Amino acid sequence: MRQKRERSVGTTLDVMEFFETSPEGLRAYEKICRILGKLGNYEVRVTKSQVAFRRKRGFAYIWTPARYLHRPAAPAVLSIALGRHDGSSRFKEVVHPSPAHWMHHLEIYDANDIDDEVTRWLTEAAQRVG
Repeated sequence: MRQKRERSVGTTLDVMEFFETSPEGLRAYEKICRILGKLGNYEVRVTKSQVAFRRKRGFAYIWTPARYLHRPAAPAVLSIALGRHDGSSRFKEVVHPSPAHWMHHLEIYDANDIDDEVTRWLTEAAQRVG
């Protein structure tokens, strides 16, 4: 059975507008969608500051640092919510906003940065929320 992603808020046009200044961010978003599409249903919510991937709640977010920083290091950042700390050196920063959540921030320079390891983290995060 083929699963569809759901979009309760935001449309493809919204995503295109969000990434209009970050073609690498758009390519990363599209790759994430292909990965998540294999895992079942999910929802995409586009806000002014980020694109959220959700099931019952958000589990991954992609955003463009250029919206906030004058000299961003990367065209996009993928933030993945895990129930544990992952000590991979690939993460730019890991924060622990609540007892059960660790937010892992990964700089994305190219869609190829989203590899098998990132796929495992996305899978873990998606499965954790249902």
